[in-house]
Amino acid sequence: MRLVAISAIVAVILISSHASAASAEDVFQQFNLFGTWAADCGKPATPGNPRVNISMPSSGLVLEDHNLGPDFAVNRYSVLSAEQVSPTTVSAEVIFQPGTEAEERQKLVFSVRDNTRRTLFNQTNGGTIRVKDGVALARGIKTPLLRKCPEDSVSH
Repeated sequence: MRLVAISAIVAVILISSHASAASAEDVFQQFNLFGTWAADCGKPATPGNPRVNISMPSSGLVLEDHNLGPDFAVNRYSVLSAEQVSPTTVSAEVIFQPGTEAEERQKLVFSVRDNTRRTLFNQTNGGTIRVKDGVALARGIKTPLLRKCPEDSVSH
């Protein structure tokens, strides 16, 4: 009987903590992530100056569009879930290029502080690690430090 009571209490706690978990929208709002980010907001998007636009086109749908300039396809991420890992770190489960042949699930972790953002980690679902400790492994260089762009200074 005690085991049943303990199991019931554990189940209630788990359900309560799951029900009160913050949504991706809540986490992104908490970290002030909605808007446009770039290494240099006054210059156009290029591979060296990626422009990341984070939006919520409908309730519960958080999208990140990574624009590398006119010669590249926009990398779209649909955010499935997000959680605060620390006061300056967010972890997100995303779908890369949703609805296309390139679609894949990924985990992203990024640092957010003082109106800046940097990708710290990126891994395909159980597969290849693309960014580790803030370094893009394929190129061996640090991921760019993006700054939040004021709405009136955004250059497209």
